[in-house]
Amino acid sequence: MDLIKTIEEQQKKPDAQTFKVGDTVRVHFEIIEGKAKRIQKYEGLVLCFKNKGISRTFTVRKESFGVGVERVFPLYSPRILKVEILRTGKVRRSKIYYVRDKIGKAAKIKELLGPKANAQIAANRAACKAADAKEAALVSEIKSEAAAAKK
Repeated sequence: MDLIKTIEEQQKKPDAQTFKVGDTVRVHFEIIEGKAKRIQKYEGLVLCFKNKGISRTFTVRKESFGVGVERVFPLYSPRILKVEILRTGKVRRSKIYYVRDKIGKAAKIKELLGPKANAQIAANRAACKAADAKEAALVSEIKSEAAAAKK
């Protein structure tokens, strides 16, 4: 049992969770379709966190052409390159499923302002800068593979 915990601890990213429920985030993740790779961005509101340890997940909800779309991401997945915080939300619940029933302006979450929010966003931006280098390397790798495939 202790061996499993040590393996899980090795696979965890130290700066993975710099955001919380109620934040509006942009998730950059890698999509592999056959031999082609690309980076897709998914922007929305964090509804909840589930599970614990290496299997921890978070749900992001966005409105797409008037239809609510939710996607569940594994927090420690190697396919997730970075998670940018666009807006910090002020919520008093750990799971904000009530947003699903709200329409229009009622579905908005108040923005958290002040030094606490600024510190959270600054920490997230520092983590994103480190992830930008990884993302740039991946983009250049994708372009070189595409160029090699054309030849």
